[in-house]
Amino acid sequence: MSEVNLSYAQLSWANLSQANLNKADLTAADLSQTNLSGANLNNAYLMRTNLSRANLQQASLRGTNLSSANLSEVNLTNANLTGANLALADLRGANFYLCNLSGANLTDAKLIESDLAFARQ
Repeated sequence: MSEVNLSYAQLSWANLSQANLNKADLTAADLSQTNLSGANLNNAYLMRTNLSRANLQQASLRGTNLSSANLSEVNLTNANLTGANLALADLRGANFYLCNLSGANLTDAKLIESDLAFARQ
């Protein structure tokens, strides 16, 4: 599914574990409570996407655009967000345990009650 256009898609509760969504367009899609563990979302477009309560454990989101996305209560344990754009994202209650945030843009992101313990920068 690399480079697929799923913008505005309704995919809540879907099991996309290990999916290859490299360069996919998921702009404004509903991925709430979706299992994306181990998924490849490198260089994907997830602007204004709803990822609330999604499972992104060990997912790769290098260079992904998540600006203005809803990532509230998302699980990003051991995920790779190197160079990701999280500007204006809602990250309230997100779990960043062992997450790689090197070069990530967190400008004006909402980080209230987020767990950044052991996150790498």
